[in-house]
Amino acid sequence: MRDRFNIIRQVVLRNENFSPPAIAGRDRDSYLKLTTTKNLLGRNGERFLLFGMLTHAPDGRLCLEDLEGRVMLDISETPPGEGLFTEGCLVLVEGDYTEEDIMQVIAMGHPPSERREVARSIYGHIDFLGKCATTIVEDEKFQTQLEGKDDLSIACISDLWLDSPKTLRGLELILKGYSDSGFIPLVIILCGNFTSKDVANFDALADLLAGYPDVAQRSHFVFVPGPLDPWGSSTLPRPPLPASFGTRVRAKLPKVHFASNPCRIKLCGQEIVVFRHDLMAKMLRNLIGVKPETDSGDLKRYLVQTILDQGHLSPLSLSVQPIIWELDHTMRLYPMPTALILADKYERYELTYEGCHVFNPGTFQGTEFGFSTYYPETRRSEPSLLGEEED
Repeated sequence: MRDRFNIIRQVVLRNENFSPPAIAGRDRDSYLKLTTTKNLLGRNGERFLLFGMLTHAPDGRLCLEDLEGRVMLDISETPPGEGLFTEGCLVLVEGDYTEEDIMQVIAMGHPPSERREVARSIYGHIDFLGKCATTIVEDEKFQTQLEGKDDLSIACISDLWLDSPKTLRGLELILKGYSDSGFIPLVIILCGNFTSKDVANFDALADLLAGYPDVAQRSHFVFVPGPLDPWGSSTLPRPPLPASFGTRVRAKLPKVHFASNPCRIKLCGQEIVVFRHDLMAKMLRNLIGVKPETDSGDLKRYLVQTILDQGHLSPLSLSVQPIIWELDHTMRLYPMPTALILADKYERYELTYEGCHVFNPGTFQGTEFGFSTYYPETRRSEPSLLGEEED
């Protein structure tokens, strides 16, 4: 948690609104100044700007905690700014420190984000993926390989519930469309939830995929487990598909990858993060506050903004969403990825925030089979929908 705190704090201090001018002058004192909870002692009646994590004290009161202490918050008179605010979020809080040693909040918001190219220019020599670092110049050269390749694509199907016969029929419609048109994705990402228990469902999936040899031979298949799949636990990150479930799939497909959840794909200098989790529902269940009169469209935008501003896929307390501490770095979104797939049961959406394209392919269940296709050349995604009547 200390690492995450320091990373976001550095992003805040690099922001132009928090950086003091290099030359002394009239504007020298106009920039925003952060202080710590330790510096509040004995300064009742003054106004401060703090950076810290939203938590609850043992008595249930909301407080802000930083590396030096904590202070109780009163947000009764000021609604939060844009975004979703939960316990575990790192936030900027402005308010008056009262005689009761409580911060009377007048404004609360998420920290500013930092675009990928800015972060890469600062930490270009660091290998965040553990797969051999590449420089910015090398990434730009890789990016040129995408020019003119408008047919290069990554398909993503989420909630591929193999226990339902309709799912395989829907998937066959997609595979047949790829085979007939010759438009075959470079990568096909299949996200859970896959099954409640039966290995035979994966055997049937392997036979179906192998029945379209042009797709099976040319595409990379990436399997990402879901939150209800019967292996692992509710702790994040979730482990890959067990070997016993994937034996036949490995035998039938030459390019298969059983990934953890979340996972990352590096393609021609782009970083694509895939996270299968019912994140919207979990965030809404644990809200401390949200801007009044928020509709569904705002919620989608707020979720994306919150996740990227926080630089983390799960900005929740560990009591709500346990995380394997030694693997917390796999949940971080710093530097910001090129694209982020938030595979969720919530309504589908596609939007771009600070240069990062984020989309939810929706659920591949019910009477309609929804999925999305990402095009690396344009850094945009396209939703698709198949109805049962097409079967």
